[in-house]
Amino acid sequence: MTTIHLVASGDLRESANIQCWPAQKAMEGKLISVFAEMGHDLIRAHPVKPQGHGFIASQREGMDIFAGIEPDAPLVVAEAVWQYSHHVLPGLTTHRGPILTVANWSGQWPGLVGMLNLNGSLTKAGVNYATLWSETFDDGFFRDGLAEWLRDGTVTHDASHVAAFDAAIPAEDAAIIAAIKDDLQSRKTILGVFDEGCMGMYNAIIPDELLMPMGVFKERLSQSALYHATKAVPEEEARAVYDWLCARGLTFHLGSDHATELTEAQVLDQCRMYIAAVRMADEFGCEAIGIQYQQGLKDLLPASDLVEGMLNNDDRPDVTGADGTVIRAGQAIVHFNEVDECAALDGVLTNRLHRAMGQPVENTLHDLRWGGVPEGGDDFVWLFEISGAVPPAHNTGGWAGSESLRQPAMFFPAGGGSLKGIAKPGEIIWSRIYLQDGALHMDIGRGQAVALSDAEVARRSADTTPEWPIMNAVLTGVTRDQMMARHKANHIQIAYATSPETADRAMTAKAALAKSLGINVWKCGG
Repeated sequence: MTTIHLVASGDLRESANIQCWPAQKAMEGKLISVFAEMGHDLIRAHPVKPQGHGFIASQREGMDIFAGIEPDAPLVVAEAVWQYSHHVLPGLTTHRGPILTVANWSGQWPGLVGMLNLNGSLTKAGVNYATLWSETFDDGFFRDGLAEWLRDGTVTHDASHVAAFDAAIPAEDAAIIAAIKDDLQSRKTILGVFDEGCMGMYNAIIPDELLMPMGVFKERLSQSALYHATKAVPEEEARAVYDWLCARGLTFHLGSDHATELTEAQVLDQCRMYIAAVRMADEFGCEAIGIQYQQGLKDLLPASDLVEGMLNNDDRPDVTGADGTVIRAGQAIVHFNEVDECAALDGVLTNRLHRAMGQPVENTLHDLRWGGVPEGGDDFVWLFEISGAVPPAHNTGGWAGSESLRQPAMFFPAGGGSLKGIAKPGEIIWSRIYLQDGALHMDIGRGQAVALSDAEVARRSADTTPEWPIMNAVLTGVTRDQMMARHKANHIQIAYATSPETADRAMTAKAALAKSLGINVWKCGG
């Protein structure tokens, strides 16, 4: 290799591309220097734009750029930011040369999240690629991996923590699993999908034909219908939800400037959306729903994050249906953030299984945002951070320990509050459903959400997105680099259990349930 091309996929929102460009530019500078030291020229395949960034910002733009790249040339996709994978996926599907995806190990902008999204999309599409990540790009892990890629077009990672799931199931749990499977396949269930795929996450779309044998079907819904239903909710109903949240102790950080602060009017619109979403789930018989909260609705309504956190919590405000009765009183309505259908399927299975086993049903996805060794500590601790809301049952202090801050204006011009908290210490089960070789797979493992000092928590929050909720977690028997190399998604699903023993039991039962439904299950870690 001598000349190697670099491409950078970006956001659909120019405000995000412009604000995040300095981090991308700095990373590219480091990469260019490292490649030069190793005797190779790394050249951008597309220029920096007059508006002040060098990101590919649409699918059509990406197609046009790839049309000018030699198909057999070695190619680096460098990501220091969240990116929309469909901007570059079409070109990557026909590129014949070796592909390397690279991210900077930083919490500032979610480059690791963007890279994992792309990796999951490439895996689903059957595109061969190698992947690397680094904080400084001068460490032995990165340089050794890069030398291998420059020589062979591949990077070898340690996967010794992974084994095909095969465990005996107690009779009591086998009966629960059989009952859930039989109910799904006889009565069937519906995932309510609002505007499928508009976040560009090809890896998050499950083909219908893979869901149908399980008894799972999609109701494809339009966010314009959700907008209409939201605006039709009377203010007195919205205010009743708002008053309920205040009575539970949720702290709203309110101001008066709509452009930069969270306002009461924005929160009331979020409460309207919550009522509308519950009623639409009931109207269409959806067990779970997913709102594409960033695209489309961002120009019309405040962000849906507060809505999503409420939906995923058993303890949530009552909403009455057309017949005057409360819809699913005291029960969470599974919400899958960003319409990630892999998270939807996982969430439904977790909700059903944990309720039957007497375990906490609240579950949510998080981004694999970042991580490191805390100051004064010895062990690596992940920082999982969802882009707006978790069920408050996951937070230290529950509702009273949670707060709502205005979503960043570069993402959400219409504002809206997050549902932020710091995850409580406890035993967790983590999992991820993904697509590979035309089939569904699940990686599953154990871990602990851990408590860190107030100063460390504040530092981690400030180094990422302070408005968003976080979980500090240790994964059992899985190193940082093993996790990054293996994981085929930007998202990871998290549920709590009441003790180490019940967590082990719930993890094993969930793996067995998924396997009984035809999913290939892989146990990760000890």
